[in-house]
Amino acid sequence: MSNPLLNHQNLPAFSTVKPEHVVNAVETIIKENEQTLAEVLAQEGTPTWETLVAPLDEKSDKLDKAWAVVSHLNSVANSDELREAYEAGEQLLTQYYAKIGQNKALYQAYEALAQEPYFSSLSQAQKQTVENALRNFRLAGVALEAEQQARFTEIQSELSSLTTQFANNVMDATQGWYKQVTDEAHLAGIPAMAKEAAANAATKKDVQGWVFTLDIPSYLAVITHADNRALREEMYRAFATRASSESPVADEQKVKWDNTPLIEKILALRLEKAQLLGFNNYAEVSIAPKMAESTEQVIGFLEDLAAKAKPQAAKEKATLEQFAKTELGLDELNAWDVAYASEKLKEKTFNVSQEALREYFPLQKVQAGMFTLVEKLFDVRIQENTESDTYHPDVSYFDIYRNDTLIASFYWDLFAREKKRGGAWMADGRIRRKTAEGLQKPVAFLTCNFNGPVGDKPALLTHDEVTTLFHEFGHGLHHMLTQIDIPAVSGINGVAWDAVELPSQFMENFCWEKEVLPLISGHYATNEPLPEDMLNNMIAGRNFQSAMQMVRQLEFSLFDFVLHKDFGTEQFSDVQSVLDTIRDKVSVIVPPSFNKFQNSFTHIFAGGYAAGYYSYKWAEVLSADAFAAFEEEGVLNQATGKRFLHSILEQGGSQQAMVLFENFRGRKPSVDPLLRHSGIVEVAA
Repeated sequence: MSNPLLNHQNLPAFSTVKPEHVVNAVETIIKENEQTLAEVLAQEGTPTWETLVAPLDEKSDKLDKAWAVVSHLNSVANSDELREAYEAGEQLLTQYYAKIGQNKALYQAYEALAQEPYFSSLSQAQKQTVENALRNFRLAGVALEAEQQARFTEIQSELSSLTTQFANNVMDATQGWYKQVTDEAHLAGIPAMAKEAAANAATKKDVQGWVFTLDIPSYLAVITHADNRALREEMYRAFATRASSESPVADEQKVKWDNTPLIEKILALRLEKAQLLGFNNYAEVSIAPKMAESTEQVIGFLEDLAAKAKPQAAKEKATLEQFAKTELGLDELNAWDVAYASEKLKEKTFNVSQEALREYFPLQKVQAGMFTLVEKLFDVRIQENTESDTYHPDVSYFDIYRNDTLIASFYWDLFAREKKRGGAWMADGRIRRKTAEGLQKPVAFLTCNFNGPVGDKPALLTHDEVTTLFHEFGHGLHHMLTQIDIPAVSGINGVAWDAVELPSQFMENFCWEKEVLPLISGHYATNEPLPEDMLNNMIAGRNFQSAMQMVRQLEFSLFDFVLHKDFGTEQFSDVQSVLDTIRDKVSVIVPPSFNKFQNSFTHIFAGGYAAGYYSYKWAEVLSADAFAAFEEEGVLNQATGKRFLHSILEQGGSQQAMVLFENFRGRKPSVDPLLRHSGIVEVAA
């Protein structure tokens, strides 16, 4: 069988990749890698970078490239057959990496690289790679006895299976329910574009009327704009109870997709893993490779921000409740009223709405303007490549050049569709590294879930969606503009998890700048600029309910961290109680008891953010402070852009994140710019 996943020289021909290729490719590459590892460890003499790391990197890269394709397709073109193949391949990988992490001979070989005087002869990127590797070996259980190592491997395998199942349940539950509306009168308030999309969805399902789903663009259109309160409530209940026993799906699906038992199992296994490694809890394991120095420091940081933000958040809530009562006739502000009332209040206060803004943010204009900004600041050129094979007609492919030299490429997949995971993310397809043939250039997968073109209208974005696009492209720049050639610290690799969001959140700031907005906006039909009053009102409304939004993120962060710190102790009773306690402390809007937010919290139960969701908020501190340099020196200042490029984007994980930040800013980070950007300066004073 000719297997395209085994073609390591060229970019994947997605159209040729089949589910039956997956396990064959993983097994084949793992076998080759294990043989190479045995040969490397059998060599006589003291290991060197060239005899140890270089040959293993070469083999690891083949596995990474093959699995990147499989993992991405599983997220964006899911099928029962691919899902089954993915899960089988993931189990093989989990077992393989567990063996690598617990290989004492390999650990000792890396220890030899860390000995002087050899260690001093290595480059900074090489030194960081060795230090990270030794830390990761210890976190993988290399020092455990054989029986403990076997249990550790079992735990890793079980966690891999459970977290994948958690994500699958959320995807299935999200796509397993929809609301059909046959009376157009029930759709009052919903934007015309959203109604057209709902009509198209109904046609695809071969039903009458309009179909609204739990995919974010469809859900938000209803919860934010529908005048029909009963419709908002029905959509909210379905969304808030996804993958739980409260979900409004058939009993068989309700049981099948319920993530409640998985949460307990995942937490128990993570705790057991932590204790095997000598930690008190999984939160301590999580911060071991991060910037944070202790669990107390993380909780202190989050609670301090909450103390600064909550008084203003309470005022914002009181204003919203009063408006809802006097202007909308809502005596009680329920969870399904909050987004609706907030949008109405924002429209009245600032005379602008996200839907009105859509017409001025056609995707192609936003995309072109964002590319122009990046080209100016970071001295690159971005050009579409129509020759590359993609996995769906909606997907585009772009190359990035500097001085007419190709330096990176990316796949651009922006529209929501069936069999595609919700949300937005960047994933690496290839890592920048030196090879025997030359330089392997980085390739990124950039994915969002916006509404596509409807009828004769192009894809139009809300300003919130514009910031999402900039956010993900920031991740992509971090991966693609790296100048580090060593895979373990190239691009986002090796970057402390609580700093990995710095470039992405940094890029969001440009979406609010008067010097940038003309680049990314223009009426979709006439290309007329965003009217001055709309622009000013939009900027004035930037901090609308910013404190409410901040305490909501702090709620998620504290819930995640405290849950992983306290699980299994006397303080812990059950998951819901932890969430309720956190909400009592920091929240101003408490969801109804039927809300099962935790059951679809894929970031921590299926992604890489377990006991690390706080990273978003810490990275906001870093990104706001970094952007303050542009505010001080000029938003489009090319010298500042190049300094950010050279200090942050190009360096990957080759040095500690704090060192890189200080190299750029000339000092340690301050929380003040974040509070200022959020309009919470007075509360902090």
